[in-house]
Amino acid sequence: MAFSRGPVFLLLLLYLLWGSDTSLIRLNENGYEDIIIAIDPAVPEDTTIIEHIKGMVTKASTYLFEATEKRFFFKNVSILIPESWKDSPQYRRPKQESYKHADIKVAPPTVEGRDEPYTRQFTQCEEKAEYIHFTPDFVLGRKQDEYGDSGKVLVHEWAHLRWGVFDEYNEDQPFYSASSKKIEATRCSTGITGTNRVYACQGGSCAMRRCRTNSTTKLYEKDCQFFPDKVQSEKASIMFMQSIDSVTEFCKKENHNREAPTLHNKKCNYRSTWEVISTSEDFNSSTPMETSPSPPFFSLLRISERIMCLVLDVSGSMTSYDRLNRMNQAAKYFLSQIIENRSWVGMVHFSSQATIVHELIQINSDIERNQLLQTLPTSANGGTSICSGIKAAFQVFKNGEYQTDGTEILLLSDGEDSTAKDCIDEVKDSGSIVHFIALGPSADLAVTNMSILTGGNHKLATDEAQNNGLIDAFGALASENADITQKSLQLESKGAILNNSLWLNDTVVIDSTLGRDTFFLVTWSKQAPAIYLRDPKGTQTTNFTMDSASKMAYLSIPGTAQVGVWTYNLEAKENSEILTITVTSRAANSSVPPITVNAKVNTDTNTFPSPMIVYAEVLQGYTPIIGARVTATIESNSGKTEELVLLDNGAGADAFKDDGVYSRFFTAYSVNGRYSLKVRADGGRNSARRSLRHPSSRAAYIPGWVVDGEIQGNPPRPETTEATQPVLEDFSRTASGGAFVMSNVPIGPLPDVYPPNRITDLQATLDGEEISLTWTAPGDDYDVGRVQQYIIRTSKNIIELRDNFNNSPRVDTTNLTPKEANSEETFAFKPENITEENATYIFIAIESVDKSSLSSGPSNIAQVALFTPQAEPDPDESPSLSGVSVATIVLSVLGALVLVCIIVGTTICILKNKRSSSAAITKF
Repeated sequence: MAFSRGPVFLLLLLYLLWGSDTSLIRLNENGYEDIIIAIDPAVPEDTTIIEHIKGMVTKASTYLFEATEKRFFFKNVSILIPESWKDSPQYRRPKQESYKHADIKVAPPTVEGRDEPYTRQFTQCEEKAEYIHFTPDFVLGRKQDEYGDSGKVLVHEWAHLRWGVFDEYNEDQPFYSASSKKIEATRCSTGITGTNRVYACQGGSCAMRRCRTNSTTKLYEKDCQFFPDKVQSEKASIMFMQSIDSVTEFCKKENHNREAPTLHNKKCNYRSTWEVISTSEDFNSSTPMETSPSPPFFSLLRISERIMCLVLDVSGSMTSYDRLNRMNQAAKYFLSQIIENRSWVGMVHFSSQATIVHELIQINSDIERNQLLQTLPTSANGGTSICSGIKAAFQVFKNGEYQTDGTEILLLSDGEDSTAKDCIDEVKDSGSIVHFIALGPSADLAVTNMSILTGGNHKLATDEAQNNGLIDAFGALASENADITQKSLQLESKGAILNNSLWLNDTVVIDSTLGRDTFFLVTWSKQAPAIYLRDPKGTQTTNFTMDSASKMAYLSIPGTAQVGVWTYNLEAKENSEILTITVTSRAANSSVPPITVNAKVNTDTNTFPSPMIVYAEVLQGYTPIIGARVTATIESNSGKTEELVLLDNGAGADAFKDDGVYSRFFTAYSVNGRYSLKVRADGGRNSARRSLRHPSSRAAYIPGWVVDGEIQGNPPRPETTEATQPVLEDFSRTASGGAFVMSNVPIGPLPDVYPPNRITDLQATLDGEEISLTWTAPGDDYDVGRVQQYIIRTSKNIIELRDNFNNSPRVDTTNLTPKEANSEETFAFKPENITEENATYIFIAIESVDKSSLSSGPSNIAQVALFTPQAEPDPDESPSLSGVSVATIVLSVLGALVLVCIIVGTTICILKNKRSSSAAITKF
């Protein structure tokens, strides 16, 4: 592979290489390669899980091949096995595979007792999702009655993951008013037949009855469910209920149900799932195969101890901006607190040449850690040869009698190196993972490419020491394969240049999920500060270890730290002093996962004026934490910072409300080059809580089947209510979100090129003769500021409104004054010239326009029905036999009396005297 020396070509290459943030999947000759299925460390050892994974994927490959009209199949799959499981001769050491890159995770359920398969999907239509989550019980086939064949479920979830489609059922709106003026079950296609019933179980017994109509919604009551017929002829759609035997296809334009209030319709602008899949890069780079593919090939990879070499830049430029000392501070923090016991670690220094300063040594105690600390550099001079440092690291691995597969290189450099591109192929072929920390604005872009190619982390630390970027970067390099309860989590990362005030004061919260190995680190640039630290009981702690040579002080809390608010006060001894503080801790209990925050951006490289999207995911185990207060700090390579409040409101950049993912657009670019991301999350003001809602983008739960006219129900799945979501104790977390690279940013003030963000949460209800609308306000620039005006248009035809918005009738919005971005907007209007006689529905969409006349484009389309839909006969009324499927008629003759029982949803018995016309009607 040849690389241009120019940075523009490098940026283009980085863009082409960048797909999903984490996935290593490649499509090669119709087959998906490098799929990673990871068994979570929290899963107890059970090797039958491995065999069931193989069976599931093999069946799914055949189903996928047919569902995509002979285009796609699964070619090779790696199964990651936890380090805690016993070794086996058939297991190999992973190369670049890790839990970070897992496409499918076999892990404990989000909520105990709920084994629903789902895809973690928090991006928009057509965009790849994060990962698929299956529980061990699901993989082992113990949930087949509730979700169907695991191979078919995998194809349903794969469509979420790979092509960014959404479900074609809706448990929040399971029924809708169809244009036929009947109540229909939300589904695609409408060719799927079934029965609507309420099925309730209590005390071990279950009862079934007809659905009643809700007087407010005019639809069926909350507990009404659609039971599909077991025997069907309809082939679509996989995104509705792939568990139906006849279903083998995705909905297409010809049979797509645009009326149904499915999430897919809302997110993908009423296009069918097959239309969305057909626009994907996968589809456009492939053609149907003429022969059937071979079964998937599986590799079994067992996680083992880390093998890492620190490759540290000691070139002359490291003497500037106190870089050498700051690197040593961060490296000491990494070696003493972050790198895990049993890891093998070596060290290389490089300038124009490289020197091995420590061979691999296994860390079992502080003795080995201190040996490595003694080899940190004390001086810097000479040029920069990154490839020399990397090749020396390879030699360290060889000297330790290790293959390079799966080894890690932690590379820090501050300089440009025109020869760095010369060893990219060697690095790629080595199987080693390169984590690159770019220090300062001049670090070479070719090394960023190495990091991406090898699946490593890419971090940026500027020369603004008060932003604590270097320590954050090293702290983020804990093992990606370790159990989360063993990882060191960052609770605080803060710094300041102290001029007018010599004090840096604040608090840090240690919640009950943390407390083990709690560590406080303070750094300074001139003179050691006075350090005052008080625990939650007010007791002052003074026994910090002072390392004057490295300008740092640290304290380890023995045992488990007290839960509550810790207060720190740092007093500088000189003006213009730079102080920073970092606090980390580990889980207090290995059986209770701690709260975590993970940060990322939507792409690793970007070109002005495209916006970035910042995401922060707050979880406890796999359970989302909602109601937290989350902020992002974005720092350019010049040291300028911007702060964003991230939102989980389901509007703007945020795809789903209350899913534990907090999002925001970022457009405040100041320079070309690298930008770093850091996120802080805390419990807010008694608002954060665990979300026990069923996750979106999941396989539909099967309530039961209609077999030969009778409903065979499954046990109702475990349900939760808002009352079971207690407010969490306060907590605080910080996390580094890596770096991204910007190009083509103009010099000087940025032009106004950003429109308002598209409205995605428009809702409409009919209130008498008026239609009431609600939505979240966009901003002048995406989700910042205030728009100039709203344009609301309506239509009797959903496709006309979607495809010809500007020519659709406009609503008078003279009295509608836009609010600030992210506020709730409401508006009511009376539709003109539209009645039930000439239309069954009214469809509404909104467009926002800013002060520069830039438009957001039309919103999602909301709809209201102008009629009351027909329901099945109410069980409280005598049903007519016309059009009713009568399950059973029982006739008994008792002397002069005839007892006729008609069993439909309700049993109605008529006791008639044969000698007269009188009859008694009894209903059971």
